[in-house]
Amino acid sequence: MQNQPQAIWWIGDSTVQHNRIDTWPQCGMGQVLELYLRPGIPVHNHARNGRSTKSFREEGLFAPVEAGLRPGDLLLIQFGHNDEKKEDPSRFTSPETYAANLLAYARTALDRGALPVLITPLVRRRFQDGRLLPTHGPWPDAARRLAEREHLPLIDLTRESATLVGAMGPENSLSLYMHLAPGLYPAYPDGLADDTHLRYEGAVRFAGLVARGLMELGDSYSAPLLPQWNGSLPASFSHLG
Repeated sequence: MQNQPQAIWWIGDSTVQHNRIDTWPQCGMGQVLELYLRPGIPVHNHARNGRSTKSFREEGLFAPVEAGLRPGDLLLIQFGHNDEKKEDPSRFTSPETYAANLLAYARTALDRGALPVLITPLVRRRFQDGRLLPTHGPWPDAARRLAEREHLPLIDLTRESATLVGAMGPENSLSLYMHLAPGLYPAYPDGLADDTHLRYEGAVRFAGLVARGLMELGDSYSAPLLPQWNGSLPASFSHLG
C-alpha cells in the first residue's frame, strides 16, 4: 500500500452524491470536487440520496468506507437535511443524537489514522421578501458545538453557502438549484422547482466552498488541492442551459 496518494472519502446525502445521466442536470458536490484537486487524488464519494447520520450507518453504507480508510486520508462528513425529518423515524435524529453520530464517524476515522472534517449542511434556497431564510434549525449549531468541544475540523458550509446564495439573490440563485423549464430534460419533462438539489453550476460552486474550507484548514487538509488554485470560485456558467 506504499506510495498511494492521499484519498478523500465523502459521506453524506443527495447534495453530495454522484448522479448519472438519467437524472441530468442534477449534480452532487462530491462528483465535481476533483476540479479543485491535484491530478491523481482519489475521491471516494459514498454519499447517498435521502440518508441521515442514522440511516447511513444502519443501512451498512459506512462499512466500505470504514474498511477502506487509510492513515492520512480525509473523511468529509456532511449530513443534516434528512436528520431534520421528524416525520420519518428511520432517518430523524435530535440535534444531540446528530452530534453523537457525527462524533462516531469522526472517531472511526481517527482510529484509522485518517483526518475527519465535519461539514454543516448546504443551505436550501428559500427566500422571503428578498431575504434568504434559515431552514436547518438547530442542527448546524449542534455540529459547530461538537467541533469546538472535541477539537474537530469543521467547514461551515451552512454559513458559507448562505452568504453566497444570499448575495446572488432570489433570481440569480435559481441557476444553482434544480429549477428547470418544461421540455428541456428527458428526466424532468414537466420541469422542476427544487430548492435543495443542485445543478452543475451549484455543485461546482458549493464544492469550491468546501475546497476553500480545506485550504483554510491547511497542512494535510489542503495538501490534495491544486497548488495553483487561489480559492476563487468560477464567475460565470452562462454557457449552460
